[in-house]
Amino acid sequence: MPPTGTAMRCLKTSSVQQLMGRRSGVAAAGQRRHAAQVTASAYYSGKDISPPAKGHHFLHIDDFSREQLLAMLDTAVEVKARLKSGDNSFKPFAGKSMAMIFTKPSMRTRVSFETGFFKLGGHALYLGPDDIQLGKRELTKDISRVLCRYNDMIMARLFAHEDILELAQYSSSPVVNGLTDYNHPCQIMADILTVKEHIGRYEDVKVVYVGDGNNIVHSWLRLAARLKMEFVCACPKGFEPDKATVAAAQAAGVSKISISHDPFEAVKGADVVYTDVWASMGQKDEADYRRQRFKGFQVNEDLMKAAGPQAKFMHCLPAERGIECTEGVVEAANSIIFDEAENRMHAQNAIMMHAMGVA
Repeated sequence: MPPTGTAMRCLKTSSVQQLMGRRSGVAAAGQRRHAAQVTASAYYSGKDISPPAKGHHFLHIDDFSREQLLAMLDTAVEVKARLKSGDNSFKPFAGKSMAMIFTKPSMRTRVSFETGFFKLGGHALYLGPDDIQLGKRELTKDISRVLCRYNDMIMARLFAHEDILELAQYSSSPVVNGLTDYNHPCQIMADILTVKEHIGRYEDVKVVYVGDGNNIVHSWLRLAARLKMEFVCACPKGFEPDKATVAAAQAAGVSKISISHDPFEAVKGADVVYTDVWASMGQKDEADYRRQRFKGFQVNEDLMKAAGPQAKFMHCLPAERGIECTEGVVEAANSIIFDEAENRMHAQNAIMMHAMGVA
């Protein structure tokens, strides 16, 4: 079934390129499971990315309609319940293999994908920075065309967003975006799954992100173009998220989107206060400078008090305690960061099932 809804393609590479388009219509709620299948071509950065032979790529959250995203989340809930109950009989990936490309190392991404794929019957192969020098030792498009002939799926955690687009452009197997410098869609699917578990709903929540307007923020913005919420990014001046992505999320007309430079005002009434490290991988040489610029944006006990007793604390991890957040906030009763970390595996399992056409 072709995708429905509105797709807004925004990306940040060495030069910011913008592509916005509109989709309309939704699938019936009772058809959610089947609505997640994607068969239409997608255009990104001037590239004509055809769908794989079966299933679909997972590159940006708003490539899918609201109903398609809810279908994936429904699957995540069901498969998580089976695994938590000790049911090891469900093996939708039996006989399947996945190549995992990492130019950007990560404990959570590797373990959650590799373990999740294994638990559902498949075999995942880790390819680290020394195994594949993407675009250096061999052209990215050649790597893609080789790996897709060996494997049923490719997952990649990369620096340049352009690389994930090129992998998808040349792969006949589904490609899943495990992170780029522009976005982190699997993380945000895990996040909203965690919000539902603790707050009771996917929509009509106020999420306030405090910190750098980074790839996490871009994916939250793209989710807000699909699911109704209030999303606020509270960041220092000069550290705002990509303007095109903000504009696209606002233009979707689904959610209330705003950028604030006053974290204490921003968090009032928040259901979720979210943060991330101030200096991501590849920015560590800016760490001291960023600490100076981000003064006043630490998520501490005072900021959580300003949010209100209903507020949950979320962090995509790893956390630098004492910098972007305090030890007390991390260990508080309203911190749900480890449930959030666990849900990376469950959300990704569902994403992979839909991407491979087995859900």
